[in-house]
Amino acid sequence: MAISVGDKLPEVTLVKATENGPEQVSSSEYFAGKKVALFSVPGAFTPTCSARHLPGYVEKAAELKAKGVDEIAATAVNDAFVMGAWNKAAGSEDITMLADGNGDFAEAVGLTMDGSGFGMGKRGQRYSMIVEDGVVKELNVEAPGDFSVSSAEHMLGQL
Repeated sequence: MAISVGDKLPEVTLVKATENGPEQVSSSEYFAGKKVALFSVPGAFTPTCSARHLPGYVEKAAELKAKGVDEIAATAVNDAFVMGAWNKAAGSEDITMLADGNGDFAEAVGLTMDGSGFGMGKRGQRYSMIVEDGVVKELNVEAPGDFSVSSAEHMLGQL
């Protein structure tokens, strides 16, 4: 069952991509005491994710922060090295990359997809959420193949 607005995020270990290498972080610690704009992509370096999803959050980072967002985070079922490289290639210091290498977070929030037809295996769906102190305040899950409600522009309208 998928997570819903009003639910607390489940306790899962994610791996934060940092300049000093991968750093394990618990979801409860990472999301505690702040407002986070979180977006999920099926995979770093995939076409829509690289051409539109990440660039939208990079472009709108200052506007999101001006509306009270403390941190902007991206997650994907990729390892921290791939997430870090993706951020270096197309991101910014305004985006925190949270690797979900084994898909534990995607599974725990009930937002997985089967990308086996594309050689990708189990992945996280494309979505965005606003999380305040670990509680989901807004949740925007895309229909398969779509990109609209998980965009930075859509999220700005929710703040």
